[in-house]
Amino acid sequence: MGEIVKVEILILEMLLIVSLVAIGVRRFRIPYPVALVLVGAALSLRSGLQVHLTPDLLLALFLPPLVFEAAFHINVEAVRRDLATLVLFAIVGVVLTMGIVGGVLALGADIPLSAALVFGALIAATDPVAVVAVIRRLGVSQRLEVLLEGESLLNDGTAIVLFSLALENLSTGGLDLAQNLIDFLRISAGGLVIGLVLGWIVSRMIHRIDDYLVETTLTTVLAFGSYLVADQLGVSGVLAVVAAGLINGNLGPQGMSPTTRIVVLNFWEYVAFLANSAVFLLIGLELDIPQLLANGREILWAIAGVLLSRLVVVYGLSPLSGRIPWRWRHVLFWGGLRGAIALALALSLPTESGLRTAFTSLAFGVVLFSLVGQGLTMTPLVKRLGLVERDEQQVEYERRHARALSARAAQHHLARLHRDGLLSSHAWDKLQPLLERRAGALTDAVGEIMRESPRIEAEEVDTAQREALRAARGRLAGLRRDGVVRDDVYQELVAEIDSALEIGPAGWFGPGGRNVDTPVVQMILAVVQRRDQESASNALSARGARVTVLHSSGGFLGQGNSTLLIGLPEGRLEEAVQALAQTCRTRVEYMPTPMAEIPQLALGEPVAVTIRGATVFVFTVERHEEL
Repeated sequence: MGEIVKVEILILEMLLIVSLVAIGVRRFRIPYPVALVLVGAALSLRSGLQVHLTPDLLLALFLPPLVFEAAFHINVEAVRRDLATLVLFAIVGVVLTMGIVGGVLALGADIPLSAALVFGALIAATDPVAVVAVIRRLGVSQRLEVLLEGESLLNDGTAIVLFSLALENLSTGGLDLAQNLIDFLRISAGGLVIGLVLGWIVSRMIHRIDDYLVETTLTTVLAFGSYLVADQLGVSGVLAVVAAGLINGNLGPQGMSPTTRIVVLNFWEYVAFLANSAVFLLIGLELDIPQLLANGREILWAIAGVLLSRLVVVYGLSPLSGRIPWRWRHVLFWGGLRGAIALALALSLPTESGLRTAFTSLAFGVVLFSLVGQGLTMTPLVKRLGLVERDEQQVEYERRHARALSARAAQHHLARLHRDGLLSSHAWDKLQPLLERRAGALTDAVGEIMRESPRIEAEEVDTAQREALRAARGRLAGLRRDGVVRDDVYQELVAEIDSALEIGPAGWFGPGGRNVDTPVVQMILAVVQRRDQESASNALSARGARVTVLHSSGGFLGQGNSTLLIGLPEGRLEEAVQALAQTCRTRVEYMPTPMAEIPQLALGEPVAVTIRGATVFVFTVERHEEL
């Protein structure tokens, strides 16, 4: 069998394993990266599958798409709000981590300090993939997610730069602080500049092109090209990818059509899924359990050093920013997982240094502890801290909805058994009315809580509308394949659906059953938070209102918001205001205000600012025309 066929079979086997693990974690509620590592470790013990990680494989092939996808999805405005904190963690925090871990290893594991500092640098970068997955699933604050991901994006590049400097100092036997500082600034700034320039150039090109295949290809070239160009020029390739992803993710979509935006986002989501899956599965396959046990004492010291350094960084540096709530600090501390960067840097150590075998074992031990120990305990920690933002109505809705669905499933199952002759007509005639009555009562209970909460109703309507739009899009693809419509008509109709998926499906469905001839007698102008806009629009449309959305940004918190122009028929004002009140929730934000304005900041205490759900103005309409 040829080598190419062997590689192809290996890739297919890994994809099949990845798919099965992804299906399994939905059932057992285990973080996906943790499950992949455990499955990989099990396979390494039970099979002859030999896969070897190399630094080039991790740094040049897997790292660029992971970093680019994360940076592409981060809102620059969200990063700007906490930029000082992120830079503090990513630079000062990484330096502190290198020194503390190095000192702990030197004292506890009898490793020379210069060599211990090399390990401290390679283990300093965090990889919160498993933590972010938990946070997204539980519905924790988006700002906490930005803090975790933003720090990881920046400290990846910082740790790699410090690692190269520490390794150079080890080989030369000297330490030149001034020269190291100059090299650090040169390598970091050079990577950022290259990424910014290339990201801006590709964004300008995307503005002038209207072909989703070409535009997706350009983002791919940018992700890998920015890393390779920066690496060839001797500056930070990771920081180049970070800068390119941030610029392209915030400027590029402005010049994309709705279809292109959806294709690009789906493409990078899939690529990141494959890269993450491959990295964590390879980590598990590469685990050498006997070697880890032989170095157990040194690994325990390394874990202690990592935890101590994370404790100092999070709780020591957070008061300097003054805007991180205490409960968030606990998540930031325990969520400082280590991953692919640490392993790639350990594997890149030269064999002649005599450190590669020992440090690779230490890195694997720390990564295994953080992924399994910290990753598996993150969900109970987040819940215990009360950071889940789902309210009681949402929980009750999920409970009633699940009961109704399970009752209907039981009814359909027994009906199928009866049709197949496996259940007698006598038994079915007795059970069918009972099942129908129970399913009907549970369905009514779901409807009751939806009537009490327009927000939940609007979310379900939005989900159903999006499913209908995806079905319509699939049907259009079938019509083009069968020759019913030509490419130009297909592209036009698909663009309409993609636009509706992006800006909200309510407009595509039209008036939703209301009488379009009903005159508008009042108009509401409501300013709402961007995250509530879709729920509010759907809730209002379901109540017979005409809604037009205008997007804007700014305000003293620098957040995006939406202005809703709402046309109301006679007698619907109170109902519309109630829908706005229930769908646009009041939230607490932490405002970056100068210390001079709020003295509490001088004490390091977070300042809570209550942001109201909606600001409403009501006008009388003298004349109404539908255009």
